[in-house]
Amino acid sequence: MTDNTVNEAQAKVAIRIWDLPLRLFHVCFALSVIGAIAAVKLSDDMMDWHVRLGIISLALLVFRLAWGFVGSYYSRFSQFVNSPAATLRYLRSTKPAKQKTAGHNPLGSWSVLAMLLIIGIQATTGLFTSDHILTEGPLVSYVSQATSKLLTKIHHLNEKPLYFILALHLLAILVYTLRGHGLIRPMLSGDVPAERLPPATIAACDTMALRLLALVIAVVIGCGAYYLLQLS
Repeated sequence: MTDNTVNEAQAKVAIRIWDLPLRLFHVCFALSVIGAIAAVKLSDDMMDWHVRLGIISLALLVFRLAWGFVGSYYSRFSQFVNSPAATLRYLRSTKPAKQKTAGHNPLGSWSVLAMLLIIGIQATTGLFTSDHILTEGPLVSYVSQATSKLLTKIHHLNEKPLYFILALHLLAILVYTLRGHGLIRPMLSGDVPAERLPPATIAACDTMALRLLALVIAVVIGCGAYYLLQLS
């Protein structure tokens, strides 16, 4: 067998990195966040949908936080959250884009955390916001008027950071795609070609038992989201 044949065979081998619950989260989270933004921008008549999709986004974010502790290896925060020092070493390397990593690279991990934080602030404050005309969050009546006013202000001020982090995320996906390291297909299939991973990379657990655990967590969180939807 020639070296070229060996390389071609290795290129065809894929390793499971992203488990099914995380892949479903990525798709649903993207659709809900984009839908919530579109609803508020398109028409005042769609504000009810803005609130509903905001609640769904928050529920999905809570699931992601839980999955960051009990999910498969590459889903866990302990695996992909890097220290500032490790991130600086990555940025100072001569060719960081060519470094092989399983899961998120150091810079990408901080981008993910920033996005979850900013969207979390937006979705949480949205529960208490009110325009005093047509639309209000489902939990407005549980806080004082002054608190609601403050959280409404934060909700509006957080819009620019939200748009910035989303644009940065999309730009990163585009850059990696143009460099031949597409991120969308692996996020959908869960598998990454072995040639793009460090040697001896272990596969993520994606068993039926793990998926059932995700379902239980999703149902519990879904009940809370349903309650908020009934209040909205």
